[in-house]
Amino acid sequence: MNDYARIEKAMTYMVANATEQPDLETVAAHVHISAFHFQRLFCRYVGISPKRFLQALTLERGKQLMHSSTSLLDIAHTLGLSGGSRLYDHFVQLEAVTPGEYKRQGEGVEITYGVHETPLGSMFVAMTPRGICRMGFIDTTSEEELLTKLAMEWPRSTFHPNRVATRYAVEAIFAKSEEAPAALSLHVTGTNFQIAVWRALLTIPEGQLASYSHIARALGTPKSSRAVGNAVGANPIALWIPCHRVIQQSGALGGYRWGVEKKRMVQAWELSQLSASTPEVELSL
Repeated sequence: MNDYARIEKAMTYMVANATEQPDLETVAAHVHISAFHFQRLFCRYVGISPKRFLQALTLERGKQLMHSSTSLLDIAHTLGLSGGSRLYDHFVQLEAVTPGEYKRQGEGVEITYGVHETPLGSMFVAMTPRGICRMGFIDTTSEEELLTKLAMEWPRSTFHPNRVATRYAVEAIFAKSEEAPAALSLHVTGTNFQIAVWRALLTIPEGQLASYSHIARALGTPKSSRAVGNAVGANPIALWIPCHRVIQQSGALGGYRWGVEKKRMVQAWELSQLSASTPEVELSL
């Protein structure tokens, strides 16, 4: 088992057993390394301590749910506006496939792809010359299956493995850098409604949540919550189009294309990154 796999396994274990508040030794034993080694390894790949991750998974998530009605209303007013999140549209530029490109079915387009290890699990990334066109976790599927699905969307394109070319898609999220990020482009295919929903998702700040109904109202289609949910579920680019920030009006997590457990893990990781600069505190449950 490599280090990335150990970290993913540890995070999955903490997500599944958060209510039991497993201590450092317990989690380290689960991935078969010493507590000292695990602490250093986790901090290196996740950017925070296991304790801080568990805090984000429990305390911060609980606070969000207690105030979900207010938070969701606030988010509804911020949809479509700029702000501090690096995922706002001043940084992430989402371009849709044009009708002409769709008709040509990707003819003449070269798509590069690769699989990259991350603290949240292995990710498949594919990109056209205009930007990232596919990014997803491969926990429950394989690289071959994802490539087959991609080829169905771009049947006349040519595909070439190139991990060097696609690496920036994950490094921009997980690598720590003090420099201002360069603009990142996404190149997606979808219906006009799906594109509108995905653009709306880009405006949800990091560490915040929105509901399907609030997104529907922000788009001017208040009765389209179910259609919004379908569009969120069809999101082709994990993390960069943050469908993990969408929950049910009740505060329940709702579904996730890559599994509810993965959704909870991603939310906890994101919250922990935002709170990394604050002192660690003891949890009292």
